[in-house]
Amino acid sequence: MDSSSDAHGRHRCAACFRQFNKMEHLVEHMRAARHSPHEPRCALCRKHCRSFEALRDHLGAGGSSLPKAVNCAAEFAARGCTLCLAVQPSAAALGAHRSTCQLSRTPPLMARQPPPPPQGGGGGGGRVLALGCKMVGAGSDGSLDVCARVCVVDERESILFETFVKPLIPVTHYRYETTGIRPEHLRDGMTVKQAQRRVQELLLNGEQPWKVRTSRGRARVLVGHGLDHDLDALGMDYPAYLKRDTATYPPLMKTSKLSNSLRFLTQTYLGYDIQTGHQHPYEDCVAAMRLYRRMRALPHPKNAGDADVSPASADQAFPAWRQREFERMTPEELLRLSTPDYYCWCLDSIDG
Repeated sequence: MDSSSDAHGRHRCAACFRQFNKMEHLVEHMRAARHSPHEPRCALCRKHCRSFEALRDHLGAGGSSLPKAVNCAAEFAARGCTLCLAVQPSAAALGAHRSTCQLSRTPPLMARQPPPPPQGGGGGGGRVLALGCKMVGAGSDGSLDVCARVCVVDERESILFETFVKPLIPVTHYRYETTGIRPEHLRDGMTVKQAQRRVQELLLNGEQPWKVRTSRGRARVLVGHGLDHDLDALGMDYPAYLKRDTATYPPLMKTSKLSNSLRFLTQTYLGYDIQTGHQHPYEDCVAAMRLYRRMRALPHPKNAGDADVSPASADQAFPAWRQREFERMTPEELLRLSTPDYYCWCLDSIDG
């Protein structure tokens, strides 16, 4: 009997190991689940999980009291890294790995700040930048978020741009306990329009705004957490294909498909705490950039057509008119046809 069925004639998904009584049900599952080599996978049994949180539950990592795979959990407890969820060959190798996997907090005052770029240019910074904003409160009850501080860093964690921003409307709550911002900080700050222009210059890197809508050119990838909120506060827009948001990246989301906080992601996957005491946007930028780099470096199989697959058109991998043909395939063949419903950040390493 081939791998498409077990002793009871049930058909097992080659990715998540779910079993189905009929092959047509497995095909429908593959059409809906959108499994791919880019999903987080158990290093022991090779099971695919929708998110890293689901994988942590599977392995019993990070204090999960009910691991879904007892055998994998036992092996992982002895040789597994609770940050990147990789399994090492031995306990000794695990100790050496942890020293490089666990990162440390970088205070803003220790950040390197390059000299100002020449007028009219985007300046240095490489191909990827991270944006972070801190908000103060406006409106009668102080619940309306308005941008009061902006920071942009590059991949080397150097500050390219950092300033206080003078809001367009009166501030009614400075949220000093978390922001550390006082009225005197904003009095001589940049206007929102000036900050917006400077951030846009850094992102476009000399490229024309209209051209970036369809072709990247010299424009930079933008990393952050809750990017739409930050960009909206600056009155900006940026093409979705150039945004890498740790709040909405499916592998970093909860199993309920809700966003995790940046503080939780940093503590869970980088191994240190942020946003304690007065918060600086530099810290958020660095955390988001480190998460992005870690996701980009994952060793996924990279097929020639991966970078061209559009999540919106990937459903065509299992068209209804080929149903009979799909039902004659093995689960492994179906998995090879399946495409993800999101753009995997590991593909950025192909694009350069």
